Amino acid sequence: MPRDYYEVLGVPRHADEAQVKKAFRRLARELHPDVNAHDPDAEAKFKEAAEAYEVLSDRDRRQAYDTYGHEGLRSGGYAPNFADFGSISDLFSAFFGGGFESAFGGAARGGPVQGGDIAVAVQLTLEEAAHGKQVEVSYDARTRCPTCRGNGAQPGTPIETCPRCQGSGQLQAVTRTAFGQMVRTAVCDTCGGDGRIPRDPCETCGGDGMVVELRRVQVGVPAGIADGQRIHVSARGHAGERGGPNGDLYVVVRVAEDERFLRDGGDLVTVIDVPAPLAALGTTVQVPTLDGPVPVEIKAGTQPGETITLGGRGMPPLRRGRTGDLRVVVNVTIPRRLTSEQRDLLERFAGTLTEDNQRADEGMIAKLKRVLAG
Repeated sequence: MPRDYYEVLGVPRHADEAQVKKAFRRLARELHPDVNAHDPDAEAKFKEAAEAYEVLSDRDRRQAYDTYGHEGLRSGGYAPNFADFGSISDLFSAFFGGGFESAFGGAARGGPVQGGDIAVAVQLTLEEAAHGKQVEVSYDARTRCPTCRGNGAQPGTPIETCPRCQGSGQLQAVTRTAFGQMVRTAVCDTCGGDGRIPRDPCETCGGDGMVVELRRVQVGVPAGIADGQRIHVSARGHAGERGGPNGDLYVVVRVAEDERFLRDGGDLVTVIDVPAPLAALGTTVQVPTLDGPVPVEIKAGTQPGETITLGGRGMPPLRRGRTGDLRVVVNVTIPRRLTSEQRDLLERFAGTLTEDNQRADEGMIAKLKRVLAG
């Protein structure tokens, strides 16, 4: 059973013509395939909305529907039928004439068209991401042909009005449907919507007006940038057509993993191995940082998983804020493959241990939290 037309458009039963039209245009924007390619049911939803609009926007059809429902439309010969349309794009053009762009305030066909955006990736080390770096990126981009300066004509030859569309850049066809005549509009397949064609196409670009060139751009990567973040460079993408602006360049930053550090937001985390006897006695170890190794004191009796925080030794803030910290996790290692002398020393040492040597300075809950966190 078809859904209630008022429910489809999301309007009350007393909605006037303006409310019905506004609701349909909103749904059309949401369901058009140009902006909704991820939804395989978009075409069916659009046709359902179009059917509801055709009924509720017509006084006679709406009266029949309000009185007798869907059956009243069928018996009265008012039932919508979209079989004459090959695709949702054709149906959309029938309702809005100029297509998606002109229906919702975009660029008119045949007018200026903004160039496409370009995305490139750069690979940095963690140190480079921490300190910032100037990088050069290279990529292919469409640009205006230097021979014809973008008009597609061999220099010195004229540009003529397109004979197929008579300079309008559009082709129109009238289709008869159950609702009357519908005008379908499409870009001219001869001039590509420009309305003009060169008599003698440019030998460099073949009449396209565009060529592909290799570009090299210097980009400043700010200190503190994270993996996957993008840098926006305006107007360095593909050239626009028919006087339109250039697209933009997006540089995607990839930060390689560092074997020494794990990044946690602005903080860095590293692990150092400390032999059990030295952790018990206390010692000093060299800890890696982004600026080189620094000495760190390991206090006597340090337990496995304890963390030492080195303030300001992490990643710098990308914009505002404070520099992150370096968290040093102590991994107390147990000696393996002992010699006879080492085993004898450990056995003698084990015989001297008392309960006081093994008494924890923390409760069971705190100990469990520390172990689980590690």
